[in-house]
Amino acid sequence: MRPILLNSCARATSAAEARYRIDVPIAGRRGARVIALDDGAATLVRRLAGESWHAARFFTLVAGSPPIGGDGMALHRVTAGPTSLGAELAEADVAVMVATDHGSAEAADTIGRACARRGVMTAGLVLGDQSRSRDTLLALRPHAQVLLVSRDEQDVAEVLTALRA
Repeated sequence: MRPILLNSCARATSAAEARYRIDVPIAGRRGARVIALDDGAATLVRRLAGESWHAARFFTLVAGSPPIGGDGMALHRVTAGPTSLGAELAEADVAVMVATDHGSAEAADTIGRACARRGVMTAGLVLGDQSRSRDTLLALRPHAQVLLVSRDEQDVAEVLTALRA
């Protein structure tokens, strides 16, 4: 009898076991929303929007503009125009908030509460120094199932890939 090698496990299954194998790629999410909470994050989000993603949409906050829609927050879609937080969350299954040291704690709390009301999973990514991001982190913590503080911008792309955005 020949020993089964670790790299040949796929061939070691019987025909009965093989019929349960999934041979199709895992589908992407149907509605990831990536929202920049400040100008520094907006630069990164705009750059990420140019890459290839499944069905992710990328947004920046609209500073100084009147609120649009029921959730009281206006967003600007990076590839289109203005929209409302409520309209975007209606089709979302995950919202990713990206901030730098100057992130808006108020916006993070508003978005987090809106996601909680709809059962939308949230993630918070803060780039920069944790001590200077304290207010934003405190606003994100109650709402974000995933909360990452990093100095590496590449971590944002890695999280989006892991979330199948």
